[in-house]
Amino acid sequence: MNIAARRTATFALLVLAALPAFAREATAPQKPIAVQMYTLRDAGTLDQQLKIVHDAGVDAVETVGTQNVSAEELKQLLEKYSIKVISSHVQLADLRKDLDGAVAFNRSVGNTTLVVPYLDEKDRPTDAAGWTALGKELGRISTRLRAKGMHLAYHNHDFELVDFDGRTGLELLFAAAGPDLQTELDVAWVARAGHDPAVMLAKFQGRLFAIHAKDNAPKGRAEDEGGFAAVGQGVLDWRAILPAAKAAGVQWYIVEHDHPRDPAAVIQTGADYLRNHLTATLPASAPR
Repeated sequence: MNIAARRTATFALLVLAALPAFAREATAPQKPIAVQMYTLRDAGTLDQQLKIVHDAGVDAVETVGTQNVSAEELKQLLEKYSIKVISSHVQLADLRKDLDGAVAFNRSVGNTTLVVPYLDEKDRPTDAAGWTALGKELGRISTRLRAKGMHLAYHNHDFELVDFDGRTGLELLFAAAGPDLQTELDVAWVARAGHDPAVMLAKFQGRLFAIHAKDNAPKGRAEDEGGFAAVGQGVLDWRAILPAAKAAGVQWYIVEHDHPRDPAAVIQTGADYLRNHLTATLPASAPR
């Protein structure tokens, strides 16, 4: 190598070393990390919230419904920050009432996955038959969505993990729903219900759209934050969870925190942790 070539190579290495971590990451294959926008609900305007996602080096989000804006406004803001929507939390009542409307809005912003995020207390089954009936209903909705080129997933809390003769309500729901319904497993809530997240991930192998990546703080701490912590800053065993998630075929790792004091810090910390510990790049089957 001649002197000029060596100088050019040295300069390139110095420039790369000077870049922020997330900028260096952008030169490598992007890892399947997203942000759940619920985390940012109190962090200013939607524009400011998406800027936080962008500044954390993340280019994908999971929205909360319509984010209280028109599809055109949301699309413009997403384009401004080069962010894509990989899924959206849509309440079961809205899917029941206006499925076509939810499909139209999400299709216009480039999203193909709708997620049932939470069950109001009146909608929560109290026995095995109820979980089976709900699973069948979600299976019918997921079939309708598939015909429209969309997918349906279900996000858990802890109340789905009550045991009914050796099977949780969540397992009964998915067994009844059929193969079209996908799983969005919230590993922090799984642990709070007394289950091992790595074991639970294995139970849903092949149908895992995403995990909600958040942590639980040590008992008695972070009580003003609902007892949650940023990814890697709590008590969950991520050395077991992340390999189990990869083995189970998880497509996306969605950073979330239910009650963050500092949403921007939580997102940056979680995204950095996942970038440093995920070995898998974006699967070919994952929506883009």
